Amino acid sequence: MKQVRLGKTDLYVSKPAFGALPIQRIDREDAARILRKAYDQGINYFDTANMYTDSEEKIGYALSDVRHDIIISTKSMAEDKETVREHIETSLKRMKTDYIDLFQFHNPKEVPDKNDPDGAFAAALEAQNKGYIRHIGITNHRIRVAQKSIESGWFDTLQFPFSYISSDEDLALAKVCKKADMGFIAMKGIAGGLLANRVEACHVFMEQYDNVVPIWGIQSEKELDEWLTLAKKEAVMTEEIQSDIQADKKKLGKGFCRGCGYCLPCPSGIEINNAARMNMLLRRSPIQPYMTKEYHAKMHKIENCIHCGRCKKRCPYGLDTPSLLKAMLIDYNQMYEMYGAH
Repeated sequence: MKQVRLGKTDLYVSKPAFGALPIQRIDREDAARILRKAYDQGINYFDTANMYTDSEEKIGYALSDVRHDIIISTKSMAEDKETVREHIETSLKRMKTDYIDLFQFHNPKEVPDKNDPDGAFAAALEAQNKGYIRHIGITNHRIRVAQKSIESGWFDTLQFPFSYISSDEDLALAKVCKKADMGFIAMKGIAGGLLANRVEACHVFMEQYDNVVPIWGIQSEKELDEWLTLAKKEAVMTEEIQSDIQADKKKLGKGFCRGCGYCLPCPSGIEINNAARMNMLLRRSPIQPYMTKEYHAKMHKIENCIHCGRCKKRCPYGLDTPSLLKAMLIDYNQMYEMYGAH
């Protein structure tokens, strides 16, 4: 399995890596089987987070006996020193380990201040001094925060959404990180599921960047096998793949919802992260799961929007979420008239 050094660290991680957010959706034994198979097939890097319910526990259950052969990164969304300290201690217990290879600040609104003695960064530095964590990184969905984190020189790695429909400004981050000798970890490589039928194109795109490590979210053996097969295959940017990428960039490259969920919760109960990208889900996924009476009722919660503006304010991509939801409902209703359960 190909390995990439994460910036200036001594961490050599597999390319591809294992994104462990989705394993919280499956039972412990299934998760353990998939995690173990990934390890047996050469994947040595597993990325999780404190907030991913039982993901850390499943990693500990499946891989604690090979702990020193793997690299683990986890995250905390806490903004204060004490809670970050608690999260690190909890992560260590859950994963049955006495150290974390890479601790990441999880999508903060601003770059954590390394010089604040009572801030979140102080807890990470204390843990690093005690040997509980080896390296410190940051994840984000906001381009300005990502840029500032690189400029600060305080972090070993940056994790950021990165796919072939990302903006040129987003894509430039990988090159800036390489110049700064900072590890670059690519999340949402299939754009929140929108490119799920283009996995080879996604793989070939990632292979163009020798410093980028994609973490593919995996929740089934079939998905794992797909990425393992591609990892063993020569990545060739064919004319057909290039044509598909250009078509997707033109169609999806601007103003689309990535499904990250940072807009939630919605006081009206709207499932914004799916509803706001419904037109793309209907055209790029099996349609019938969205054509039930139950899903129809779920989509029509959009009509109960109170226009509080919270979702728009929280969106890291600056989307006009209420307007987008309104447009999605119109499109959905047209499809439901043709294919829905009446």
